[in-house]
Amino acid sequence: MGFSPHAKHFLGIVILLLACTIVHNATELSLPMPLLRWFHDFPYTHHLLLMGLLPATVAAIFLTMKLRPCTAYLIDYACFKGSTNCRVPISTFIEHMHLTPFLDGRSIKFMTRLLERSGIGNESNLPPTIHYIPVYRSLMEARAEAELVVFSAIDDLFAKTGAAPDAVSILVVNCSVFAPVPSISDMIVSRYKLHHDIRCLNLSGMGCSAGVTAVGLATRLLQATRRQHGAQFAMVVSTETLTSNFYEGKERPMQLSNMLFRVGGAAALLSTSKEKARFRLRHFVRTITGAASDAAYKCIFQEEDAEGHLGMNLSKDLPAVAADALKANITAIGPLILPLAEQLLFALHAAASFVWSKLPIDTKRVFSPYVPDFRKAFDHFCIHTGGPTAIDGVQRILELSDEHVEPARMTLYRFGNTSSSSVWYELAYVEAKGRMSKADRVWMIGFGSGFECVSAVWECIRPADDPDKAWAECIHRYPAGEHSRAPEIIEC
Repeated sequence: MGFSPHAKHFLGIVILLLACTIVHNATELSLPMPLLRWFHDFPYTHHLLLMGLLPATVAAIFLTMKLRPCTAYLIDYACFKGSTNCRVPISTFIEHMHLTPFLDGRSIKFMTRLLERSGIGNESNLPPTIHYIPVYRSLMEARAEAELVVFSAIDDLFAKTGAAPDAVSILVVNCSVFAPVPSISDMIVSRYKLHHDIRCLNLSGMGCSAGVTAVGLATRLLQATRRQHGAQFAMVVSTETLTSNFYEGKERPMQLSNMLFRVGGAAALLSTSKEKARFRLRHFVRTITGAASDAAYKCIFQEEDAEGHLGMNLSKDLPAVAADALKANITAIGPLILPLAEQLLFALHAAASFVWSKLPIDTKRVFSPYVPDFRKAFDHFCIHTGGPTAIDGVQRILELSDEHVEPARMTLYRFGNTSSSSVWYELAYVEAKGRMSKADRVWMIGFGSGFECVSAVWECIRPADDPDKAWAECIHRYPAGEHSRAPEIIEC
């Protein structure tokens, strides 16, 4: 993951001084001559200078290696698989809407069309309270939903890895809209009796990108603690709680979240040790565009409608904002992972576009934005399952094939939008299909409120021996025929 900047600077200065000393002395001598005689003819002071610089160079190289940030490894991960008791077929959902007292005919018609074109199938899950008529919400029920999802995923993770709970020294939990007291991270500490001095963080309000962001944060914490205590383990838990965020109003942009989001969660174990690891984290890049425009900042906004009903407002600007955020992220991550030829093409096109922009012509008729061929850098893509429009947008921008976006479409179809955990379901899909091989590179892409785009690049060390529990019993049914490419969601 690169050298420490301070170590780089120190090593560069030492090498520069050494080169300058050699050049200075070489110009005072009549060249060419044998190397030994050239060194013998140096003045005494120059010998001393070289004798000092050479050990300094060795020390600089040693410090550079010592100060280099450690690599983070993914030991394993586990996804929550819901119960058939909470399954919500499309027909059941529509019938439920007709029996819901706060919805009028216009809202039901809109939501029915939306649901039928959402790309979600008949096996996704909703929490028990949303199955009630009318919907029943309470803090106790929301906490019960969080405990069910989180504890199930963690239990499966410990069973997979064989790790003991007391081996975990760092815990990062993310849940966007449910922030109880005590926090979800405290629930986990209490349930599994984790160390009293565990480094524990609870992220909220960051939307669907928080799962990837949590990986970056856990990695930084691992790097900060590895020198003091040797190999460290960090657990990342990503989920969303729907019970506390069901919208009971009639505003269309705020009804979207009721249609798209479903129960889901995942837990992942990271370490500084390569032992038993299945993936290596190569790069992590996070770009935030909220400072650039109010539209980006407010495109996913929790607020009350005119009648005082709290919900999540998903703006019609969301697809355009997400596209801009992805392009910004591409600019940042491209130089880290693209082959040199693609980087040169991108740089030349950018330079040409800049020159043409200074001329009195319409540059859009001359240059279209150049998108590098990321298929040369990655074998698999895990794109957040924000909906058919979001998946189609990323596919179009990156020029991906239907097979590349198949994990995202099938995860949306089978589980719905599980928010920040969706990328883990997609990774599990790739492995369950037997498509993962050693040295394959995976690009996780998350989008979230603020607005931000987050990327994590993984390199496979060892594919899974068995499919994850979430896909184990149904993977043979996918891709799901006509639903392998769902129609775009209608605009609100």
